[in-house]
Amino acid sequence: MPLTTPPAIPAGTLSATPQPVLSTPDGLFLRAWEPADAPVFLAAYRDPAIRQWHTRQPADEAEVRDWFAGYREKWAQESYASWAVTRDGTVLGRVAIGGVNLDDGVAGCAYWVLPAARGAGVAPRALTAVSAWALAEGRFHRLHLDHSTRNQPSCRVAVKAGFVLEGTKRSVAVHADGRHDMHLHARVRGAEFPELAGP
Repeated sequence: MPLTTPPAIPAGTLSATPQPVLSTPDGLFLRAWEPADAPVFLAAYRDPAIRQWHTRQPADEAEVRDWFAGYREKWAQESYASWAVTRDGTVLGRVAIGGVNLDDGVAGCAYWVLPAARGAGVAPRALTAVSAWALAEGRFHRLHLDHSTRNQPSCRVAVKAGFVLEGTKRSVAVHADGRHDMHLHARVRGAEFPELAGP
């Protein structure tokens, strides 16, 4: 059935250019994943904290490289994008947008940071960089994310990056230890981005 309103993001807008390379004032560099990143990406999913909150996990480096190829395809399809968060060539974490709805201009966000980079403000700065691009050049109107109510570090990242807590989705997600309530956060175009001077 045809839309009665124009799409927020016309088809072809995102895929017309390569996935953007982004940066932050403090030296983070966000880029598409490369095959050489497979070992560090796989190692991330061996970390207990990342495994706890991510129910989909790669089995080996070959599967990681398949994921990377899928990311490239999904960018071309305008449905998903994943960035390696780096500093001085070292991978520190990941930020992604998915569940893209071009008609409404809406997408979801996700992130993780490797153990050695935690506590230094990497995740909120990276999420802010992706959000700034998505809500401006990317032409999205709303970005959202959810996390277990038991995942307080993720909640702090969301708030620091300007994602307002909108409510709790009760018993909506299944993790290894059972069902979890999830906090829903969102960032809407037009809201001022916070300054992230400290971790």
